[in-house]
Amino acid sequence: MGYQKKYLPLLLSIAIVAGIFLGSKLNFNDATEKIFATNSKKDKLNRLIDYIDYEYVDAVNTDSIVDVTVNGILENLDPHSVYIPIDQYEDNADEMRGNFVGIGISFYPYKDSIAVIRAIEDGPAAKAGIKGGDRILYADGKKMFGEDFSQDSITAYLKGEINSKVKLKVYREGEDELLDITVKRNEVPLISVDATYKLNEDIGYIKLNRFSETSYDEFKNALDEVLDEGATKIVLDLRGNPGGYIDVAERIADEFLSKDKLILLTRNKNGDEEQTISTKRGDFEEGRLYVLIDENSASASEIVAGALQDNDRGTIIGRRSFGKGLVQREMSLGDGSAIRLTIARYYTPTGRSIQRPYGNGNADYYSDYENRYRNGELISEDSIQVADSLKYVTPGGKVVYGGGGITPDIFVPKDTSVANETLQYVSRSNFMSYFIFEYLEKNRSQFEAMNLTSFYNDYKVPSTLSEEFITYARLNNAQIDLSAYKADLDQIIKANIAQQVYGPNAFEFILNKNDTMLNKILELETPKQ
Repeated sequence: MGYQKKYLPLLLSIAIVAGIFLGSKLNFNDATEKIFATNSKKDKLNRLIDYIDYEYVDAVNTDSIVDVTVNGILENLDPHSVYIPIDQYEDNADEMRGNFVGIGISFYPYKDSIAVIRAIEDGPAAKAGIKGGDRILYADGKKMFGEDFSQDSITAYLKGEINSKVKLKVYREGEDELLDITVKRNEVPLISVDATYKLNEDIGYIKLNRFSETSYDEFKNALDEVLDEGATKIVLDLRGNPGGYIDVAERIADEFLSKDKLILLTRNKNGDEEQTISTKRGDFEEGRLYVLIDENSASASEIVAGALQDNDRGTIIGRRSFGKGLVQREMSLGDGSAIRLTIARYYTPTGRSIQRPYGNGNADYYSDYENRYRNGELISEDSIQVADSLKYVTPGGKVVYGGGGITPDIFVPKDTSVANETLQYVSRSNFMSYFIFEYLEKNRSQFEAMNLTSFYNDYKVPSTLSEEFITYARLNNAQIDLSAYKADLDQIIKANIAQQVYGPNAFEFILNKNDTMLNKILELETPKQ
């Protein structure tokens, strides 16, 4: 396999973390007069844009020049100060609100129509009777099929004002006529908690994928659920979590800390500081706690891990985290666009900054992942580079380090073999999802009569299905040969079927069966003979 294929999962991960930010609700005071005072440098930039607009020999889209200019300015500040253009703002806002107003379906633009993968449980579409496999052909009389329809237009038609109604015409296999289904739009959650279940009789497992406005409530419900089911120990999985709002991270950390513990310190360029102190409201302040992190756990994930580690609370397991210790605030530019500007640094309770250097530019900054891969850090704890000058000691006497991420208490190496990297990529790939959708198109009725428990226990992936996927993957653009990994592939196929039929919790439950970090926890929890 060539270099590009070998490192494809790595490059995808880099692209994911490139978009992270840490939402700030800090109260540092800004002098408005100072910010917006007349300034010759600002006048110079405005005058240049005006000259180009009115005098340049050719017609020029000055909006695009402004976008390029803003991006160029921010790129010279730090890697996490970013510009959000008008056409991307609403999607970004939805992501961080943790919901949007729509009908609540996941779908594919499949062949020449919209194919429903799954109606979100308890969402507007599910309540109205939309099912997986349905084709939405018309929305309020507007045609939603054919070669000229686009995903953007689909989203525009299906989103709308809360409590507004959309009249759909739906094709369903087995029905002689199109179905008329009216759906009342409502808030649809963008789920933050991917999975909540018990690893065994004692250990509850919660996987969190972001820190949006709704994430704390989702997390709290998940924590209550596993505690009500008798869990006395908790695993919080923050692997691959790129971050989000600072106050959400603080509230989640507070659930695990006793009263009057420092959670976070932030400091702006004027030296103004804000501290966040834990309250007595935590629901899990004493039980055994494990937090899973990896090289893609960033910003708010690192706040949680750092607060717990520095307060000698729980055990951090995995690999060194991303290393982002900067705080952003979103600021409107007045035309529907916005910037997220770095306004402060944050420090963990022992006083360490975990922000890694970015003075050599964004390209160098985001190649750090590949550098870790090459220098062996992902497979050997001894290869993690730490500086004695950035050594700190927790109240319990544990040595921790600043200067580039949270170093775990217990290191678990990454399987960097081509086989594992390939299977990891395939397990969550679009072409696997597409293949499974096509399989369900022909076999959906088989699963409608099967509940989740019987699926877990009794369903076996047909050998013909995995063989079909091996051929499909080999012929697909990915051109991957998976013939040597049939047993692993069966598990991945079963997980992807579960995701489309039963939801993300079932998907994570099945994929986690052979997870090395979770197996490490079970090993630690097994009494020594």
